[in-house]
Amino acid sequence: MSKLKIKKGDQVKVVSGKESGKTAKVMRVDTETGRVVLERLNMMKKHTRPNPKKNPQGGVIEREASIDASNVMLVCPSCGQPTRVGYRLTADGGKVRICRKANCGKDIDKA
Repeated sequence: MSKLKIKKGDQVKVVSGKESGKTAKVMRVDTETGRVVLERLNMMKKHTRPNPKKNPQGGVIEREASIDASNVMLVCPSCGQPTRVGYRLTADGGKVRICRKANCGKDIDKA
């Protein structure tokens, strides 16, 4: 899979699927499969066996399932709207993500 424009800790808005319209923080990004795990969204139930180290009594636990990265949009910290992500080269040769909204255009990364 190609490089994703979403990083851990970003605020994103879900644009399609059962959690559509909700915003959340990215907990984990899997670049191999192109999926992201969002905080307290897309919850699933997992049945676990008793395990002396992790869960001594077992039972049903709730945890977050992953969502495809194409179903979320990054929320710009300055304008607060979901946006596509562009890149700008800095003077020292680095890359900074920028907001692609017409009236914003500010940096998303803290450079």
